[in-house]
Amino acid sequence: MNTDPIADYLTRVRNAIKANHRVVEIPASNLKKEITKVLFDKGYIANYKFEEVGPQGSIKVALKYHPITKISAIRSIQRISKPGLRKYAGTSNMPRVLNGLGIAILSTSKGVMTDKEARQQNVGGEVLCYVY
Repeated sequence: MNTDPIADYLTRVRNAIKANHRVVEIPASNLKKEITKVLFDKGYIANYKFEEVGPQGSIKVALKYHPITKISAIRSIQRISKPGLRKYAGTSNMPRVLNGLGIAILSTSKGVMTDKEARQQNVGGEVLCYVY
């Protein structure tokens, strides 16, 4: 049993990057699928694939590296809102990661999106993680 599946997702990605793996497999959930789509849309991962095997399914994430220097596109990925201490942000106090160079992934009433998209749609929500 896992008490924080989002932290497990982020840790699996972080560990795969440190081990220079090309692909990481993660147990699926709807929230994890949405986070994966945001990471792909913003160019932090190369590709992803949802597989329906077993009762839960899985997500295969192809990690993105620079072709010459072999440095990952994801320099840092960290969980912000935890089960013991939820962090919420309104439109007025939306976080800016690395002064706008990184992204904050939020779970809002209009779905999972980045901090920039939430500012444009004038919605707040739970700050899931920072990526840069």
